[in-house]
Amino acid sequence: MPDAEPQPRAGGAQGPAPAVDPAGPTAPTPAIRSVRLAALLALVGGGLDSYTFISRGGVFANAQSGNVVLLGIAAAERHWWQALERLPPILAFVAGVLVAETLQRPRVAAVLRRPAWAAMMLELVVLAAVGLIPAGAPDTLVTVLIAFMAAVQMTTFRTLVDAVYNSTMTTGNLRSAMQNAYAAVVNGDMDARRRARQFASVVLAFLAGAFGGGWLTLAWGVRAVWAACVLLAVGLAIFVHDERVVRKPRESQGL
Repeated sequence: MPDAEPQPRAGGAQGPAPAVDPAGPTAPTPAIRSVRLAALLALVGGGLDSYTFISRGGVFANAQSGNVVLLGIAAAERHWWQALERLPPILAFVAGVLVAETLQRPRVAAVLRRPAWAAMMLELVVLAAVGLIPAGAPDTLVTVLIAFMAAVQMTTFRTLVDAVYNSTMTTGNLRSAMQNAYAAVVNGDMDARRRARQFASVVLAFLAGAFGGGWLTLAWGVRAVWAACVLLAVGLAIFVHDERVVRKPRESQGL
């Protein structure tokens, strides 16, 4: 079942506050926090949920609340084998979070230089491999890999300009969109209006990804996951372009 991810403001318990850009408040938003990259990743997240639901046994591999609940129910009914079957994607998700956090450790980041690039490349390679797994293979193999990559994606990319968001689930984003829309209308808060538009863009992108992922899975079967690889390749191109845009004013100012 889909998850509900709390969405506090940046700097809350679920993620560090975005760093202040030394180029100044009018500088372009860094690629890792840009709206278009967030929307692209939400396309991937929605598409993967549709993909696993249609082609891999009606499972939402991005979210683990369902697996945790079903594990608890199976254990309560003493169906121990069924309970154990719910563990692999949960453990894979945990492993994905640990890998993403490791990529951002100072020593590792110094070697990789661009940890976010490395995370996207890892996701692209893993999903390309998933597309090679035949339809007759155990569903758990695919859901474990996708749960792992969902954790890497949501842990690496968690800031939408100046607010915390989630690119693999949509409940919290929808709540944040409506909270900010309410503040914009009732209080005339211009920042809230901007955030409402940004979160709405991510929610709509997730919906579009779910539609596109479902349609492609019905048409192409297990190889539909390669569409997510194309989107991730576009995301890497966005990184290259946006970093060049940000770098130019900094270089001209000697930063």
